[in-house]
Amino acid sequence: MKRQDIIDGRCGWCAGDDLYTKYHDTEWGKPAEDERILFEFLILEGAQAGLSWITILRKRESYRKAFRGFEPEAVAKMTEEDIGRLMQEDGIIRNRMKIRSAVNNAKHFLEVQQEFGSFRNYILSFLPGKKPIVNHFRFLEEIPAVSPESEAISRDMKKRGFSFFGPVCCYSFLQAAGFVNDHLEGCFCRR
Repeated sequence: MKRQDIIDGRCGWCAGDDLYTKYHDTEWGKPAEDERILFEFLILEGAQAGLSWITILRKRESYRKAFRGFEPEAVAKMTEEDIGRLMQEDGIIRNRMKIRSAVNNAKHFLEVQQEFGSFRNYILSFLPGKKPIVNHFRFLEEIPAVSPESEAISRDMKKRGFSFFGPVCCYSFLQAAGFVNDHLEGCFCRR
């Protein structure tokens, strides 16, 4: 195994940063069943587009405050005035399109919940056997940026009106929320 693939018994991508390590050890790849957590990852992944995930993790608490505790109903009610206020917020990525997208996606998130009973059910409907996928990669370079499932979900979400959620963001969301477990063989989180 290459040195950078597994470091200190965990996936090497998180090495060297305590926040990244904690995220890897406690959240990444673990099934999130709480709808608010799924909405949180949806918002954060949209904010991350084009940036590094560690940048977003460092701003997570500011996002939580700015986006009303990641309550989709509250975010869906945000106005242009709220968006303007968030454009002045130092703790988040001040990109008007991404902020507007979060409000837009909250509305569609609620519609999906209504149609499928939960957002989790909606995502599972795209996965084989409606169950999370557990991959068996040994090396970091084996982990894909997209999958057929992330492409299908992203395409369907775009038809439903979601934005800032292409196949790469979608695959990252699937990993973050535990719909895909890409912990490397040899990582203690696979146990």
